[in-house]
Parts: sequence; structure tokens; C-alpha cells
Amino acid sequence: MITHIQGKLVEKNPTDVVIDCHGVGYLLNISLHTYSQIPDQENLKLYTHLQVREDSHTLFGFSSLAEREIFRLLISVSGIGASTARTMLSSLTPKQVREGIATEDVGLIQSIKGIGAKTAQRVILDLKDKILKVYDIDELSVAKSNTNKDEALSALEVLGFNKKQSEKVVDKITSNQPDASVEAIIKEALKNL
Repeated sequence: MITHIQGKLVEKNPTDVVIDCHGVGYLLNISLHTYSQIPDQENLKLYTHLQVREDSHTLFGFSSLAEREIFRLLISVSGIGASTARTMLSSLTPKQVREGIATEDVGLIQSIKGIGAKTAQRVILDLKDKILKVYDIDELSVAKSNTNKDEALSALEVLGFNKKQSEKVVDKITSNQPDASVEAIIKEALKNL
């Protein structure tokens, strides 16, 4: 019904934003990933998902189409509600969620608060074929950061650190500091590994 909202950013919190669109303020629930992607500028466009329930109409906002599509896939799984899907996209990037499901990484999915072993297996079983169709277009525009990120991951692997743990730590660092140099990423990662 409402596919996106574009307007003036009035309020920005880690869990929600308010966008003024021609005099109407829309409250959109967001993930931490979207929060980190929102620039501190006045004009903002977020892709949305409207959840209609008997007692409420809730808007969810996403920085990319891929994140919205992954959210929609997650809530289609029995036992995964909107708040759990939002927690998943706050704990992991959309790319990590997609790769975790595609590679059947039960441990990664289960590491999210509120998801047990059975639910993690159900998510993977239900979404494995569907998730591969979701391609994150935004990843192409971050080629410079990806190069720095890849170099940092290679260096950490050479130093003997576990690849999955390193990726998790480096992803957090690069999402908070997208322009970080290879050296800065490695130094920060060493503190967290």
C-alpha cells in the first residue's frame, strides 16, 4: 500500500524515525542497520512495509529495497514476527542474514536474541531458495569500502583469526565507519577479537 516515504527528517532514534511528508508526520520503525545508513540531512527517503493488524497499523522503514525484501521474507516464516525480523536486521546486516541463510549457518541465525535452534532451522529451510533471489544493489556502490574491508579480512586471516568472527567484527566496524582505512579497520578489529 505505502511503498516508500520521502520527506523531511524530523526525529531520528535508533529504533524509529519521524518523517514529515507535506505536513503529516509518519513514524517508521527501523532496524539499527537502517539507522546507521540514514544520513543526517533534512531530506530522506525510506522504503516501507505497512503491517496492518486488528489493533494497529505499523510502518517499518528500510534504507534499501533488499533490506525490505529480506524483512518480508523473514516475517513470512512461521514463528518470526515483525519485531524478531527487525531484531535480526539490527543484529546482522541484510547481507549477513542473506548469506547465513544461503550457507545454512544455523549458528549465525541462532545467535540472534529470541531465536532458538528450531526457529533458526525453520528460517533456513523456508527461505534458502527464496533468499538467493534477493540481490543487494547497494553493495555495488560501496566498492571502495569493500576493498578496504576485504584487505583487512585477508590480513586478519593471515594473522590466524577465525574468518567468520573476523567478518562479523569487520562488518560492524565498516558499517559504523564506512570510510575507514585498512589500518584503522585492522586496529579496531584486533581490539574486538
